[in-house]
Parts: sequence; structure tokens; C-alpha cells
Amino acid sequence: MIIDSQVHVYEANTPKRPWHSVPNWPDHVTGDEMVAAMDKVGVDGAIFISAFSMYRYDASYAVEVQRAHPGRFALVKPVDPDDPAVADVIADWKKNQGEDIVVNQSHGGSSKQARSVAEGLQASVVTMNQASDIDVLADARVLSRDWSTRFPHHASPFYSTIVFLVRKGNPKGLRDWADLSRPGVKVVIPNPKTSGNGRYSYLSSWGSVIRAGGSEAQAREQVTRLFRNVPVLDGGGRAATVTFTQRDIGDVLATFENEAWLVKKELGDAFEIVYPTSSVLAESSVAVVDKVVDRKGLRKQATGYLQFLYSEPAQDVIARHHLRPRSETVAKKYASTFRSLGLFTVDELFGGWKAAQKRHFDDGGEYDQIFAGK
Repeated sequence: MIIDSQVHVYEANTPKRPWHSVPNWPDHVTGDEMVAAMDKVGVDGAIFISAFSMYRYDASYAVEVQRAHPGRFALVKPVDPDDPAVADVIADWKKNQGEDIVVNQSHGGSSKQARSVAEGLQASVVTMNQASDIDVLADARVLSRDWSTRFPHHASPFYSTIVFLVRKGNPKGLRDWADLSRPGVKVVIPNPKTSGNGRYSYLSSWGSVIRAGGSEAQAREQVTRLFRNVPVLDGGGRAATVTFTQRDIGDVLATFENEAWLVKKELGDAFEIVYPTSSVLAESSVAVVDKVVDRKGLRKQATGYLQFLYSEPAQDVIARHHLRPRSETVAKKYASTFRSLGLFTVDELFGGWKAAQKRHFDDGGEYDQIFAGK
């Protein structure tokens, strides 16, 4: 059976069911037209996400299409999380259309979590902060090697970058990656061997030199001096945050932008956020764990959950938590929230995650050599 993981179906813009906004899409893709197109290429069914740009929280047309074509569509309805009656809306939808989805979460360093799933943790879906950790699961044969093609943006519904969290007043005057390599500066970064946060910080420092026109040797020297300044190597990003904010160790924490804003929200004026000149674009990758969902009969639910992350209501929630959204509409809405800086990708400067992992983070790689020479 072939299932399309995301389709949008909509009528022409008419007074009967007017569009809320007019995207640069065809004038209409009706339910009949979508089914005909699916039949033409051999698609058995699809996950139908009600078009938020046009209909906002009104999924009535989606319901009409599903009833007209039984067995062809599973529906995803946007809901307004700020609506005081949201619980009633969900209950009504469940009664008439949907089902309960309970999301049990497991948190930890990205690479550590990947190893846990590879060794048998019964996850239906995974969200990792780098693609190489999901590739580990493909190597372990718990999910398909084509996982990155199953959802938009290389299966990355949002992204972040690495910024600096400093103490009030920024007493060491830390402004860019080179400053973190100065003598006398104590930097808190999680272990790049176990943490995606740590790897992104390492690559951000290395890439900042290359981006500015420096050589590989100069980049290696800057990263070497940076890790000489690291007093504690925690296993994951959250542990590093605790070390910096609660144990009062270090002058600066290199961390994800959303993590830095979470600290600001919880601890207020005790800390400041500094944006370096350039930093890495840190994509959060998602995937369905095929081996688990097929055994438990949860493929439809798992796929629908991950697809929902691309919907505008979900993207709005993502942006409000300081993760950078993929939706252009939502990105414009929160444009003042996300400061512009020179972002570079792992593909652009390091040849992709597989190449970066092999050169820098595999046993005996650049990081191990740097650490051994500390």
C-alpha cells in the first residue's frame, strides 16, 4: 500500500467558503481531482491536512471530501491552542472524526537517544537534532534509509542555531567564536561525542573560520583552543545548561537559541543572549521508526503526528518556543523574534553529516585528536 504523507485539497475561493488568505497555489484542487491524481500514479491513500492558509480552523471541506471518498483519506484538523474552548473542540472532533493520540516522550542527548532506540527503546517516532543520529537508526535497520525524503525540508520541520548565553553585563566581552578561544575564558559545551548540541557548537566554531576566509589549519587551531577552555563536558545540552546556570560554572554557555531563550524566560535578567557573526543552521530531523510502528499498527498515527508538525498551527507553537519555523507565513509573523545572522549548513562547509561525522567525531577523528592534546 502506498500512502502520501501530506496532501492539501481545497475548493475555489467563493463567498460560500471564502479563503482567509490567497497562497500562490492553483485555483483549486478538489477532492475528486486529488483522488484522480492519486489513482493515476497508484497512490492508495493520503493524509489530508486541512489547508490552514485558506480555511484556518474550519475543516468542514476536509470532512466533506473524506465522506465522499471513504477509505482514501485520514484527516488532520488544525486547532487553536489559545482558544478557551479548545478542549471541547478536540472532544467533538474525536467523537465525530478522530481518535486519541497519547504522546509519551523520552528526552536526552540526541546521540544517546539514538543508541537507545537502536538497542530496543520502543519509539514510534524520533526527533533528533541532527540527521546523522537518524542515520544510525537506519544502519540498525529499525527505519528506512530513505527517511529524509518522507517529509518536507529533508524531514526537518524546524531548525535552530547556536548562540551564546553569558552572565549579566557580559563581563568577559564575548561577541564571536574567536572570543571563546581566548585565554582565561571558561566555556560550557556538552560533549560532542554524545550530544548534537556539542557537535553543532564544535562545527560552528570551525565553520566561522572557514566562512571568514580562513584555512582548515586555522579552524582546527581555534577549535583546539576553544576546548582547552571547557572545564566540564556534560553528556547533553540540558545538563550543560544546569552546569552553567545552577552550578555557576563558566563564563559562557554555547547552546541552541531556543534553550538560551528558555533560560531567559525562567531566570530573567541574570543572563544575556549574544548572537555571533555566523553560526551553523541546526536542523531538527524527524522520522517514523518503521520497525516499531509496523509491529504495533501505528503507522497512520505516527505519520500523521509528524506531518502535523508542518501545519501552520503547529509551526506557530514551534515559533513561540523560539524554534525557527519552516512556514513562511509563520516566519514573517515572528520575524522580530529571530535575529538575522550568517547561517551556514553542514552540507555547505562540511560535505554533509556523514562526512562531518567521519572526519570530526568518529573514534580517532579530529575531535578525539584535539581532546587527547588538551
